[in-house]
Amino acid sequence: MLNPLLLIQNTQTKFLKPPFSSITRRQHQEERQNKNKKNNTLFMVETKSRKTLACLSIARRRRNSNGVSESEETVRFEQVGGKGISVLCGLGYWVQGSRCFPWLALNFHMVNTLGLQPSTLQLVQYSCSLPMVAKPLYGVLSDVLYIGTGRRVPYIAIGVFLQILAWGTMASFQGAREVLPSLMAFALLSNLGASITEVAKDALVAEYGLRYRINGLQSYALMASAAGGILGNVLGGYLLLRTPPKVSFLVFTCLLSLQLLVSLSSKETSFGLPRITGADSVLRSVKKQFLNLQEAIQAEEISQPLIWAVASISMVPILSGSVFCYQTQVLNLDPSIIGMSKVIGQLMLLGLTVVYDKYLKSLPMRPLIHIVQLLYALSILLDYILVKQINLGVGISNEVFVLCFSSLAEILAQFKLLPFAVRIANMCPQGCEGSVTSFLASALCLSQIVSAFLGVGLVNLIGITSSNYSNLPSGLIIQSLAAMLPLCFMHLVPMSEPVIVKEGRKGISKRSRRNRRVGRVSQQENVAYRRERDSEEVQR
Repeated sequence: MLNPLLLIQNTQTKFLKPPFSSITRRQHQEERQNKNKKNNTLFMVETKSRKTLACLSIARRRRNSNGVSESEETVRFEQVGGKGISVLCGLGYWVQGSRCFPWLALNFHMVNTLGLQPSTLQLVQYSCSLPMVAKPLYGVLSDVLYIGTGRRVPYIAIGVFLQILAWGTMASFQGAREVLPSLMAFALLSNLGASITEVAKDALVAEYGLRYRINGLQSYALMASAAGGILGNVLGGYLLLRTPPKVSFLVFTCLLSLQLLVSLSSKETSFGLPRITGADSVLRSVKKQFLNLQEAIQAEEISQPLIWAVASISMVPILSGSVFCYQTQVLNLDPSIIGMSKVIGQLMLLGLTVVYDKYLKSLPMRPLIHIVQLLYALSILLDYILVKQINLGVGISNEVFVLCFSSLAEILAQFKLLPFAVRIANMCPQGCEGSVTSFLASALCLSQIVSAFLGVGLVNLIGITSSNYSNLPSGLIIQSLAAMLPLCFMHLVPMSEPVIVKEGRKGISKRSRRNRRVGRVSQQENVAYRRERDSEEVQR
């Protein structure tokens, strides 16, 4: 399969206008200054594919006073660093997906060794995610603050080092994993490092995709994450049957060490990204970046779908802790069964991501999200079938039912967020890639924490404990009905998302395909596009 980071497809691309009002005012000023000029400007895109890089040229054609057409090349730059960024981010997302492997061991350790109640287990799980709420801060810092010669790769290395410190300590020292306060402290440190790494990777992917006009790289990132989840759950279930949880912590520490080695050996300057220059102090730059972030997320194209995504998660109480305890304490399922159920779920997620990237990306966004949300609400009732043991009545054992259906709701909840991530990443203003993508991740993480706390409140309200699961079916019905509520305000979800539109004409010569005319656009968009490209050349 061709690597999407190494190619620029010769296609027509639709771009949305940046949501900055200052940029819009500047565009209007340029339009007023040039409204009396009688020249027709067309943009020509020439793409030359190679094995390791692609060359993109943007030319301007206008008619002079004698009516003769003249062409002038305005921008020319090469796509470089595709192989390096593939290894760095591909491995990073793969290891990120593998984080389910030590967390599976940690969940079993908290239930079997520490004896936590279902509500306490869920409270600990999601309280440790609090460092991820501060992702906008990490994103702003990575946008404006260079460490050495880079503003993405050094943050990836720092985050990986913090994770190594956390999981390595829990694997080496018994007191770090046997006492709940110390265990929570190292789990918080692990999530702090993971959040910094994720922000830097997401920003690097978004910036690289915008730089070289590669649409939908987030789909490939989710594929790598799903592949890591497959291996992580297989390895986690196997190790838990034969070794204590500390071995799982140690193995994951080795994987993180490999990622740290790759991060330290990667040079951000080889990716061909422009270096931002400025004479402002760090504090002033951070303040300015926060203002830019505020202005960007206030645009309706970003704010409305973000509001729907956050609300659709936060209003649904999560009962994952109670379901996990029910499967392990009442049904007495082996860790290998639960691990393999996660593997099957990650395989389904990988398949859904491939289908979305190939066939669903061009469909209207609102109907697609409507169908996925409806399926998510119905899939919650599969746990109801398991708890009521209806599956035994139709001849399906608990092990087979958990393997095939236990992770379906979780996978649909993850897949639902992919169109929003692709849309917002494609709309990031230049220089705000880390800020905007991290704000999205932070908002989604905060909504999941709110959902988990609502689940804890529901568990305590209906009286679910480790010795009494009689009211768990009622809680699952309430959760399913709550998942239906976001369907009432689907008008906030846009009908479509910015995608690359592939031209299907046949019989065009190779030279015509290389020099295909993108088309006539308005003067205002011409000015904005030329100024953006000129500014990038200056920064380089």
